[in-house]
Formats: sequence, C-alpha cells, structure tokens
Amino acid sequence: MTPTPPTAPPTPSLTDAECLELTRKLRRRGTLVLSFFALVWAFAAASGTGSATDVVPVSIEAAALAVTAAAIYLGHRKEAAPSPRMVSLPANWARGVGVVNTVELVAVFAVIAASNAAGRPELIPVGIALVVGLHFFPLARLYDQWQYRWTAALLTAVAVVGVVLVVAGLPDENVRLVVGLACAAVLWGSAYHVAVRG
Repeated sequence: MTPTPPTAPPTPSLTDAECLELTRKLRRRGTLVLSFFALVWAFAAASGTGSATDVVPVSIEAAALAVTAAAIYLGHRKEAAPSPRMVSLPANWARGVGVVNTVELVAVFAVIAASNAAGRPELIPVGIALVVGLHFFPLARLYDQWQYRWTAALLTAVAVVGVVLVVAGLPDENVRLVVGLACAAVLWGSAYHVAVRG
C-alpha cells in the first residue's frame, strides 16, 4: 500500500485573509485603547494620594506606565499567535462605534458639568465609570468581542461601589483612588485578554 502524500493546507481566500487582517488590527487597536484609558484612570487615582512629587503617586504612575507598556507590547508583538477566531462584525459596525463613542463623550461632559454644578465633584469619577461601563455593552456586539460584556459589567459595578463610598461620606480623594484603580484594573485586564487571547 502506497502512503498518501500529505496535503498542503488550503490557501485562504482573499475574504478570509482580509478578515484575518481586520481581526489583527482590531486586536491591536483594542489593546492600545484599553491600555491608554487604564493609564488615564491610574493617573487619576494617583492624584488622590498626594502632591505630584510625593512617593505614593509617583510609584502608582510608574507601575501604571510599566503595566500599560507590557500590555501594548503583548498586543503588538510580531510573534503573537493569531486570534483563535475571526471577528464577525455587523453591518455598519464602524458607524455604530462612532455613534456609541460620541454619546459616551457627551455623557462624560454632562457628568462633569452636572457634578460641578451640584457642588459634588466626588461624583465625577463615579459617573464617568458608569458611562464608560455602559458604553461597553453595545461595543461588545459592534466589535464582536464577548469579553467587553464583562468589562461593561465590572465597570458598572465599580460605579455602584463608588456611589456607596460617596454615600458613606468618604473624601473626594479616597473615592477617586478606589474608583480610579478599580477602573484601571478592569481595563488592563481587558487589554491583556484582547492582547493574548484575541
């Protein structure tokens, strides 16, 4: 009996190749955006721990930069394994993302204006965490990234914890520290998941 020669794997069609490239681009972009905003939250948290040159805020900021750099490296490295699945994007997904992000931005400014007008600046990080969390629910579908649902749920939970801290009478700085570090941790977790698992 003659052994059959191994067959070459099929060459992906142009459509598959394009989908694979889009998946890779979205993976990299997601890692970058999530990491950047985690860094912003960490710096906001650090601002609640003392003046800019104190040891604690500088340590938090240095650690945040290292964690962010590592996430971006993981998401952009050339030897990264391909994503285990290709995204399946809905029609007009880019337009939908633009609408969601615009609504989020307007809502963030509304939270800041309303909190300041009410004389309750401690509600700003809580309100922003809620807005950011809620905006991940539609993004999970628009980007076909199921992990954004838990990102949304966790950020929303952080906002609820923040409300409890405000009601309990914690100082503005403490609320900013807790909410900021928790939001940073959630976004870094999402960034690392997107970078490593796709």
